[in-house]
This record gives sequence, structure tokens and C-alpha cells, in this order.
Amino acid sequence: MNFDQVMWGSKKFSDLLKDIYVNSKDKEKQIRDLIETLKPFVTDDRTALTIVPLIAEQLNISVKNDEQLVKLAGIVQRALSSNSDEAASFILSEAEKEQLFSAVKEVGDNINGPINK
Repeated sequence: MNFDQVMWGSKKFSDLLKDIYVNSKDKEKQIRDLIETLKPFVTDDRTALTIVPLIAEQLNISVKNDEQLVKLAGIVQRALSSNSDEAASFILSEAEKEQLFSAVKEVGDNINGPINK
């Protein structure tokens, strides 16, 4: 497979993989910083019950976003690895489309919705 094949615009598959890795590492650092910032405020059980769910929600959103990027990379990889005849007929199945749309909607709802549900 050619990792330097252009997918759209000037974006290559290798760029997508790099973005997935960099985003994951950046989010890891942000979450660690968030925990370190909030740690002094956890003074008793009551404050822990307030703050810990906020951290858990951030972790959950981060994991879901990473999962969607990995799924996108898998779809692109399948499209790029097929030969030119197959590339012309490359189409997502209805189930794959539905899964992708629902995952995108779920991530969008998490981003646009309130932190505490």
C-alpha cells in the first residue's frame, strides 16, 4: 500500500495516520493536565463526586473521537488498497454508511451537548 497516495486536496494517507497519532498524544497530555489542575480541588468525597465524572466524560469523548478517526483510516485504507478497477466500484455497504453516520452524529452530540448529562 502506498502511504503517500493523496486522498483529497493535498492530504495523504500518511498525513491522516500522523494526525490520528498526534491527536491521541495531544489529548492524552490535555487530560493529564486537566487531572493535575483539578486534583487540588478534590478535598473530600463530595468534591470528588462532582469532579471525577467531568474527567470521565472527557476521557469518554476522547476515546470515541479516536475510534472514529481509526474507522475513517480503515475505510480510506480499503479504498486505497483496492486496484483501479475496484476503486471505481468502491462503495460502502448500507450498514457501514449507517454505522459511520451514527458514529459521527454521536461524536457531534457529545461535542455540542452539555458536559454532564
